[in-house]
Amino acid sequence: MRPADRLFQIVLALGRGRVVTARQLAEQLAVSERTIYRDIQDLMGSGVPIDGEAGVGYRLRRGYQIPPLMFDVAELQALVFGVRVAQAYGDPDMAEAADRALGKIDAVLPERLRSELDSERLVVPPVAQPPGAAELLGEVRDAINQRRRLFLDYRDVDGNGTERIVWPLSLLYWGRTWTVGAWCELRQAFRSFRIDRIASSRTLGSRFPDEAGKRLQDYFAAVRDGDC
Repeated sequence: MRPADRLFQIVLALGRGRVVTARQLAEQLAVSERTIYRDIQDLMGSGVPIDGEAGVGYRLRRGYQIPPLMFDVAELQALVFGVRVAQAYGDPDMAEAADRALGKIDAVLPERLRSELDSERLVVPPVAQPPGAAELLGEVRDAINQRRRLFLDYRDVDGNGTERIVWPLSLLYWGRTWTVGAWCELRQAFRSFRIDRIASSRTLGSRFPDEAGKRLQDYFAAVRDGDC
């Protein structure tokens, strides 16, 4: 996490009206208490009105307001729904990121809208996934972000195995099933691989190139044309 992002997270945490200790902040942000103390001093030095002291806890001075986000109820419900989907069907890192995002929104919402974040009117029950599927999603997502080639031990609909090296371009969620949109080195064509049919995978050290005709927009064009 960048220092600027960490400072913003501290301001959000202190803006919730509760006294927060340096230890709590350190655990939340995965840094040392010494780093938190230094960050608090930096924030105070830049004019953020923080009350408290080391060993006791901190909070933003009463009356200091972080500018509220201007969401209406429908927009908040859309955000909550997206977070619930990420928590229910995403990989562990994505679910945690969704929870952090909701915390950021909660910290700067006007009081009259905060109840919408805790609303049980929008529920996304999780569906059982094959063992290891959530972790595999995370591995594939990281490979996409880093443009890393993936080795897949894949099973077709009849259970027959095949080994592929692919260039992962996108993760697509179809309601109950995730697929990986990728360029397949074996077939020299775009293919879609179901996550629940990947027996094992391995991220390879080499990156795949940004090559004309093998980009994400080309994959979607192949899907539209029925070639994938």
